[in-house]
Amino acid sequence: MKTILLLNGPNLNLLGQRQPEIYGRETLADVEALAREACAEGFSVEAKQSNWEGQLIDWIHEARGAAAGIVINPGALTHTSVALLDALNAFDGPVIEVHVSQVHKREKFRHHSYVSKRADAVIAGLGVDGYGAAVARICKLAG
Repeated sequence: MKTILLLNGPNLNLLGQRQPEIYGRETLADVEALAREACAEGFSVEAKQSNWEGQLIDWIHEARGAAAGIVINPGALTHTSVALLDALNAFDGPVIEVHVSQVHKREKFRHHSYVSKRADAVIAGLGVDGYGAAVARICKLAG
């Protein structure tokens, strides 16, 4: 069984509660269930969320040689974390960056992503459905 690591960064534990007009009413549990449903045969999803940058980096390091790919919504760390980019650059499998909202229609600071420099694809604005699309694509790339 190949594992896809699904990482969610700061504040994504509040999905469904925080600014539902932007992020929708679906919860992180809904996201995780949707991601598991999108898996192709022979793949599984290991879902993790942290509000701590260092924890996300540690999980990426642990995924080296263990995970087939990474789907990541880094939250606000998207726009600030060179350290997250460096960790992802040390991972050999496919990486897909996901954002629930259409970040390019929002504040200007959200238009820049360090993670995009490493990501094999970026999905923004599909709501939580973007996670399912990302998992399906990782399955195809890592199949």
